[in-house]
Amino acid sequence: MLRPALLILSGNAAASGFLFVRNLAVAALVPVADYGIAATFALAMAAVEMASSFGLQQQIVQARDGDDPRLQDALTGFQLLRGVLSAIALFALAGPLAMFLGIPEVTWAYRVLALVPLLNAMQHFDIHRLNRNARFGPLIAVNAVPAMLSLAVVWLLAIWVGDWRVMLGAILFQAATGAILSHLVAERPWRATVDRVFWSRTLRFGWPILLNAVILFLVFQADKLAVGRILGMTSLGVFAMAVTLTLTPSLVAAKTIQTALLPRLSGMVDTSGFAGLAGVALTASMVAGLALACAGILLGWTIAPWITATGYAALPQLIGPLAVMQGIRIAKSGSTVVALSVGLTGNAALSNLPRIAALVAGVAALYQGYGLPALIWLGVAGETAGFVLSTALVTYRTGLRWSADQIALGAFGIVSAAAALVMPYLLLAALAALVPLLFELRSARQTT
Repeated sequence: MLRPALLILSGNAAASGFLFVRNLAVAALVPVADYGIAATFALAMAAVEMASSFGLQQQIVQARDGDDPRLQDALTGFQLLRGVLSAIALFALAGPLAMFLGIPEVTWAYRVLALVPLLNAMQHFDIHRLNRNARFGPLIAVNAVPAMLSLAVVWLLAIWVGDWRVMLGAILFQAATGAILSHLVAERPWRATVDRVFWSRTLRFGWPILLNAVILFLVFQADKLAVGRILGMTSLGVFAMAVTLTLTPSLVAAKTIQTALLPRLSGMVDTSGFAGLAGVALTASMVAGLALACAGILLGWTIAPWITATGYAALPQLIGPLAVMQGIRIAKSGSTVVALSVGLTGNAALSNLPRIAALVAGVAALYQGYGLPALIWLGVAGETAGFVLSTALVTYRTGLRWSADQIALGAFGIVSAAAALVMPYLLLAALAALVPLLFELRSARQTT
């Protein structure tokens, strides 16, 4: 299991790394307020993806008949319809979104972005089907190569236009190259069919995932909407950069855990080895989450002296708390993947509900003038409640028993990392908690 996991991790890290560097490049090449406008493009894309997310990629991996060409063709047809409807929705909402954010001059750009969900819908499903047999190369290539090329395009666009349009061009280029490359690495012909039986099954499988996508949009994007609306584009630019610095590695970790473990967990359901592998998933997620929290805190301390005279001077005080929040979210992903492997697609949505309550409280705090730190720490509280709820739901629904010692050790590490923002020496306690978790993960991996 280690070699495929490392391959997936390196591939996801490369893809996210290119996008991360692309965001840094755009931030360095345009004013802070323009970077705030550029950040709204990702927000707009997340909105339409949220509204049409049915877990199609997870279904072709998790389903027992995922290799059936008829299922793949039906999912392709469903995805194409989804892309067309998403494109229409984004085009129609371009004006209202621009007006809400106070940037009506950007309306045309949101309309151009409507091409992106259509291009994404043209991707070939073979890149996901091949994961069933641990063939991750095509998916990694489709994720990494377009991201790398879009980074190169940024520099050319910066010379040509030099403002927020740099990000618009890079996003369009990445979507187009991703669609083309997915067909180049595919083995089966691309066919989109309408199949009522498979589509009905997709709706049954996907509606809890759609619900969770709505919740995740609120979790990851609604706070940006609030910041842009209440505090303006400059504050949004700083906040969006802090989110990018912490969210990017968390998405890499969560995606790697799911891609590596979901096929194996799905294939071991109702076997004696399932419980052991489920324990590996939880331990791996806690290790990744605690490592991210510690790394984010160190990053905030490191960059503080270097950016005090720039438009991003407020960045260091946001990175540490955001890293703690994302660390807890990664820790929660282990139980989410276990639930998904047995078809409990609603677990993720239910476990994210506390985060929504925290978001509402955070937006209210912004309106009351408490600032961005209050918004973030309320998010930390919401993610903590979500972790407890997620593990409890999986325990109740599957009968699994998690290691109380591991959970306690992970909790101690996260609490120590959060406290280190006030008392820096406690970061050593957080790192000390990470070591036995790593040994436990190694021991569990060898027995599964």
